[in-house]
Amino acid sequence: MAVRDRGPVGKVGVLPEGAGSLAAGHPPARAGTLFVMGAYGGMRVAPDAGFEVVFGRCEPDVHVCVGPDDPHVSRRHGRIVREHARWVLYNTGRLAIRFPGARLVLGGHRAELPAAYTPLFIVAPEREHLLEVRIAAASSPDGAQGRHDAETRGPRRWELSDLERLVLVCLGRRYLGREPSPQPLTWAEVAGELAGLRPDEHWSAKRAARVVTGVRRRLSARVAGLLEEEVPPPLGNALNHNLITELLVTATLVPADLALLGGPPSAPAAEGPARGLPIRGTEL
Repeated sequence: MAVRDRGPVGKVGVLPEGAGSLAAGHPPARAGTLFVMGAYGGMRVAPDAGFEVVFGRCEPDVHVCVGPDDPHVSRRHGRIVREHARWVLYNTGRLAIRFPGARLVLGGHRAELPAAYTPLFIVAPEREHLLEVRIAAASSPDGAQGRHDAETRGPRRWELSDLERLVLVCLGRRYLGREPSPQPLTWAEVAGELAGLRPDEHWSAKRAARVVTGVRRRLSARVAGLLEEEVPPPLGNALNHNLITELLVTATLVPADLALLGGPPSAPAAEGPARGLPIRGTEL
């Protein structure tokens, strides 16, 4: 196993595998201290340590191992960095990372972490992998060998025609663009954008709806929540929201697809070597 640098003495420490869940609390620590727990233990990092925590499947090459037996998880799936007095999560892997509830952090995206207990889930095709994070709040009292060397597999992606992809990217552009609390565009908004993009194709709200409805019906055999009878009223945007979420989780739609609408694609964050950590390659 590769030797991992533990950062400045006293400011960075290892949490043993048997330390228990961070949901129950954390050892005595100053406000802002980061705790991260994975499959084989975790790390404790003081807010002024100047140290980033790297997590992923390849146990020798990360500080915190998560999903060690699932090749869908990237070898180095993400990192947590101190920026401007806040801890920030960067997803450098292929699969989305889910916060409690439905909020997703896509590959190449970032999200600030609250000063609290936050269970994070790497959303793989067959299961979700838990990464526990806890940040000591100001009011806090003081006081296996897996398949980590296998080639990273991409998530299960749904087949879409070029036309379907175009319409769905437009429908879900707020999600792909990382807007807070995104909602699908209305059919009229989708038709208006596509009419401006392709004026010779006679786009209407009904045509856009037919394309998306066809995809929902096709996927409904294996994905719940895509049909009206499966969602209690009022429907609102629930059906399209569920569809977009499924396409994001499976990486069927990715931020780079925004280029189809004529805008610049969202470039993934450069992974780069972690500070104080020997890296055996650049594969995600």
